[in-house]
This record gives sequence, C-alpha cells and structure tokens, in this order.
Amino acid sequence: MPHDLSAVCEPVGMHVLLIEDDDRVAEPLVEGLHRFGFTVEHARTGADGLAAAEPAMVLLDLGLPDMDGIDVCRALRTRSSVPIIMITARDSEVDRVLGLELGADDYVSKPFGVRELVARIRAVTRRARTVPVDGGSVPSLSGGNLVCDAQRIGPLSIDRRTRRVCVHEAPIALAPKEFDLLVCLAEDPGAVCSRQQILDSVWEPNYFGPTKTLDVHIAALRRKLGDPSWIENIRGIGFRLAPPTGPRASPAAGFGPWQGAR
Repeated sequence: MPHDLSAVCEPVGMHVLLIEDDDRVAEPLVEGLHRFGFTVEHARTGADGLAAAEPAMVLLDLGLPDMDGIDVCRALRTRSSVPIIMITARDSEVDRVLGLELGADDYVSKPFGVRELVARIRAVTRRARTVPVDGGSVPSLSGGNLVCDAQRIGPLSIDRRTRRVCVHEAPIALAPKEFDLLVCLAEDPGAVCSRQQILDSVWEPNYFGPTKTLDVHIAALRRKLGDPSWIENIRGIGFRLAPPTGPRASPAAGFGPWQGAR
C-alpha cells in the first residue's frame, strides 16, 4: 500500500519565497506547497526576489528573465544565511557546483514532484536548525533568521556554516569527510543510520568503493571526539550518534586548534 506522505510531511507553517518566472511551474508549485501548510510568496524576477522580505526558505530558479539565478544566490548570501534550494532545468554539473559553492543548500532539477521538494525543504531545515539532546531550547525561525547556527548534542557543538566542531567548548580539527560524516549522523541524533545511507550521503549515491573506508572514518571520528561511545555500532545495520553516558570525555590529544575542514 502506498505511503501517505502528507502525514509524514506535516505542515510546518514556514514562509517560503519562490523566485520563478514561469507561471506554468510556479502556480502548481505554490498550490502544492499550500497543501502542505507552507505560506508561499511568489516573485517572478530576481530583482523582485531580492526586494522581498526575508523568508524562512528560498526556492530559486536559475533561469530568470532579468538576471542569472546564480547572481541572485550570490547577492542573498552577502546579506543573509537563509536556506536556499535551487530549482532549475539546467543539467550542467558546473551550474550545480557553482550554486552550491556560492552558498545554496540544495539543488533539485526539473521536472520534480512537490513531495520531493517538501522532503528536501524538511531535510535542509533539519540541517540548519539546532537539534539539542540535552534539554536545551530549540531556536525558532523569526522573520527567516536562524537564532543560532550551531547544533548542540550534549557537549558536542556543530556549526555547519563555519564547519566548526567543539566538544566541551574545545575545538577539534576534522578532515572534510569526517565533518560530513558527523553531520550525517547528527541530522537525527539517536537514530540509526544504515551503512548504505551514510555512504550515499557522505560519499555519493551508489558508492561502489570499499566499504571499509566508512569504518576507517568512523574510527578516526571517534578518536577525535575523545570517546568511542559517541558513535555506537548497531551490528548488521549501521551507526548512531549520541552523547556518552560515562565520565566526561575530552577531544583526543594531539590535535591542535580547529583549522577548518577544507
């Protein structure tokens, strides 16, 4: 029996700005997002989009009549950290990479379904917001601005925008794949991520390389977090991230100040 995704993707009451010049795309998209509980403002040009009040999420077409969507993305990023999902018919890897490098949070190619877009909006929102496990408060979206950029899981702090990670306020240096692995596990703290899910997310979909590389990165990440119990191995399934329950753990010795994951 097919799953009812409307029950899974419950309305979130989020203000979304859609910058899209083609009404044949925009009108059904606005209608579909309304059904999922989103409030949608539609701008038909890049200039109108840049002049709009800051939303909680931007859906940005690249093929706009007055300016390139890449330039709109660049302009938005100079003044805001609002999440941006690019929606476009362009299929060039160069466009995708450039958009992501300029600060877009995700990229979806036309044609696509509303349910897929809603799932991507929810995933980007999960990555952007704080998800505390230690009883701390969850910052709200006010006028589209995130109150806090860092996610806190017990004594662990992850800032995705600066790629800065701290344990007990002490910064730790992570290699790029180690940071991406940590972010993947932190998207839903306490939940089990299968090995294939992690490989698809951190490496690439349908990854065909040696799966042993995942175990090597898990071991390195455990060592740098200062306590192997941060990442639990669920035998035959995958891994889960949760704060250690034992004595206070400190980041592994031998790693200097955080220098960013490049």
